[in-house]
Amino acid sequence: MKLSESLVMTRAADRGSAYPWLRSFGSLGRYAVMIALVAIMVLPFMWMLSTSLKPQQYILQATPQLIPNPLTFDSYTQLVDRIDLFRVAFNSTFVAVVSTIGQVVIAAMAAYAFSRMRWRGRDTVFVLYLATLMIPAVVLVIPQFILVRSLGWVNSYAALIVPGLFSAFGVFLLRQAFRGLPKDFEEAAIVDGANHLVIFWRIMLPLVQPSLATLAVFSFMASWNAYLWPLFVARRDQVMTLPVALATLQAGPRALTEWNMVMAGSVVAVLPILLVYLLAQRWFVSGVISSGIKG
Repeated sequence: MKLSESLVMTRAADRGSAYPWLRSFGSLGRYAVMIALVAIMVLPFMWMLSTSLKPQQYILQATPQLIPNPLTFDSYTQLVDRIDLFRVAFNSTFVAVVSTIGQVVIAAMAAYAFSRMRWRGRDTVFVLYLATLMIPAVVLVIPQFILVRSLGWVNSYAALIVPGLFSAFGVFLLRQAFRGLPKDFEEAAIVDGANHLVIFWRIMLPLVQPSLATLAVFSFMASWNAYLWPLFVARRDQVMTLPVALATLQAGPRALTEWNMVMAGSVVAVLPILLVYLLAQRWFVSGVISSGIKG
């Protein structure tokens, strides 16, 4: 069997060296598939941008046009006039940034306690905490709203930020990263007289920067795109977030949706997420690979 397999492999190698165009054809086929997949993913965003640059009467034409003709920025100026865009954008940015920082810090401390410190019932508590991932977020909306209302936090930043500071997924992600670190660094620091706080802040955190960046991207995206919870607790314009404000554009004057304005708002909502991902792309990919998360 081994001899026959080696002969087959030798013949395949000879065939590839004799016909180099086969390898070139295979490479071209792979590139063509990759380009087609990229086009499928990019086309919706291009259509969203194109629609935002068209006048209202040119959107629902029988013949679709990807390149706007005529091109206009009126939808963006109308968007600013229709909603307080700068205020809601500031609210979303403030809530997303504070929620991201708080979630990363809390998840990192909890993950360190679950991975590098030994205490009675640690694994049991972690399993119970991880089991909360199976509870749908929609089920928790009413209990959380009752709690927030009893605390007097309705229509405040606290209602938008505090419930999102605790993430079982973030703790699991960083726990996997901490568990992958060798114990030599920790033992050497203990010999030098360092306590857990010093070890956590000065040794462990710098070594898991890719996982921290991954959690930060996920947390920012979730907070920026959140709609259901802000719809319940942020009813006033002073604390309204961007997704809730954009939802008010779905029924315009005479119950007619102005899709160019809706797409302009969608472009504004997508840009920060795209910028955050591009800035943290290197750490994001490294963190996903090191944590073992698969799509």
